[in-house]
Amino acid sequence: MIVHPELRRAARHAQRPLLAATLLQGAVTLAHLAQAVLLAVALADVARGDADRLPPLLGAALVVVAARAGLGHWQRRTATRAGARVRVRLRDELLTHLGRLGPAHLTSSGLRPGGPPSRAGAVRTALVDGVEGVDAYVSRYLPQLLVTVTVPPLLLAVLAAVEPLALLGLVPALLLGLFGPRAWDRLLAKRGKEHWDTYEQLGADYLEALQGMPALRAAGAVGRTRQRLEERSAALHRATVAKLRVSLVDTGLTDLAIQGGAVAAALLACWSAVTGSTTPTGTYLVLLLASECFRPVRDLSREWHAGYLGVSAADGLAALRTAAPSVPDTATEPAHWPDPPQVRFEQVGFSYDGAGTPALREVTFTAEAGRTTAVVGPSGAGKSTLLALLLRHGDPQQGRITVDGRDVAGYALDSLRRGIAVVSQETYLFHATIAENLRLARPSATDDELLRAARTAGIHDEIAALPDGYATVLGERGATLSGGQRQRLALARALLADARVLVLDEATSAVDERREAHIVRELLDAAGGRTVLLVAHRLAAVRHADRIVVLDGGRVDAIGEHAGLLDAGGVYAALVEAGQTHEGGLAA
Repeated sequence: MIVHPELRRAARHAQRPLLAATLLQGAVTLAHLAQAVLLAVALADVARGDADRLPPLLGAALVVVAARAGLGHWQRRTATRAGARVRVRLRDELLTHLGRLGPAHLTSSGLRPGGPPSRAGAVRTALVDGVEGVDAYVSRYLPQLLVTVTVPPLLLAVLAAVEPLALLGLVPALLLGLFGPRAWDRLLAKRGKEHWDTYEQLGADYLEALQGMPALRAAGAVGRTRQRLEERSAALHRATVAKLRVSLVDTGLTDLAIQGGAVAAALLACWSAVTGSTTPTGTYLVLLLASECFRPVRDLSREWHAGYLGVSAADGLAALRTAAPSVPDTATEPAHWPDPPQVRFEQVGFSYDGAGTPALREVTFTAEAGRTTAVVGPSGAGKSTLLALLLRHGDPQQGRITVDGRDVAGYALDSLRRGIAVVSQETYLFHATIAENLRLARPSATDDELLRAARTAGIHDEIAALPDGYATVLGERGATLSGGQRQRLALARALLADARVLVLDEATSAVDERREAHIVRELLDAAGGRTVLLVAHRLAAVRHADRIVVLDGGRVDAIGEHAGLLDAGGVYAALVEAGQTHEGGLAA
């Protein structure tokens, strides 16, 4: 009966409605007891041949039944409200914490300390199914638990006054029904954790397979993936059956105690009636109240099974809620820059966990305020790591990064990330209208501002050609659009953001080269009043930048303008030459 700390914590989100639900549950139980007493008196009168009080007693019993029905309905509504509040507050808390954890929590990046990354499907299972289980546990099991630990002792005290001999059958049975199943709690907890872990991983596997279906088809791996999912489903079946075996022992002990105790109490009541040690009223009270003694125990067993998923998920929810962010967020300074700020990297060094060589080594350069700085280099040069450190998905192990002269660690994390608009190669669009997707960056944006941003990103004409225009509902992850259209929508969204720093990380990689050159020129013109950091592979995206920083092997190889870097030769010239060989693109 020990309540998991995470479940107790969840219950605090709805203390008042849970208290009300518990009191109402107690009132329902008292109505059952009142009905039992009235029926006991009525049956005793019938046994004595006295029917004078029968109509009022039966009338009172009917009133009690009606009142119990009303109280039961009220209790269920109150418990449902309490459970809904727990669900909403718990999910809000977990989602807020996920926001603090950042994308490193769901990636294999070494920027995240403390073990392997979480899987998106496993997190989804915890947020949906796990929280639903907590709702059932908190709103149904906990009120019943409080009723169960208070009502039977009171009834035993009443029965002791009526017929002490009845306690010989009731007390051992109640103790067995309440504490007998606890002997299996440790094994049940183990089986429950195994079941939840298997269920969580299966959910993650299915989500991953659905999201990666195009890649599976292209690789001819659909059959192998289906076989792996079938094996995982069989493992979940085995874990479920193993849990049910233990759970059935729990249920069997409770049912044995209830049935055995009721029979024992009935036999003792009959013996008392035969020997004349109790009155007829006392005999019927023992028979009916003995049954009411076990009702809370029986209801507790039912609510336990209803909320058992919450018990199984408690450890996972606690782990998610207490997961440590990749960086501390202790600063309070807002990242609000009225003018475009200077961004500077000073002797920045960083190594991934388990990597043999550093990803960045003594990187130093300045992105001037209000200017465009391009960062290029071969694959593995450290470009993405540099941007991740700027956004504080991790902190440099050497050196520092400053924005407007202040170390990025000195800004409040949410404020810093709001102050830097990012467009990456992997864009994410939601199942909503185009206008709603754009206004994620700035809900207060006007229609004219939407149109201006879309025109600059080179997507307005294609949106206008759609039957519903900006009211067109996109498919999940923007699946109804091409890769280039998704990226241009993400560009428009970034332009709408009220951010003084704009980071473009392969933001036009899915756009053809001719359109890319036009978009980049328009974009850089529109980015006036912003400091732009541009990471790109192709020449068209970087040649118009004010400065170009060339990374190679985690170090700064050269800094300059396009023409000067070409004349100097070296890594940049080699990249340009390789890109021209491959359809004019700049090698990654």
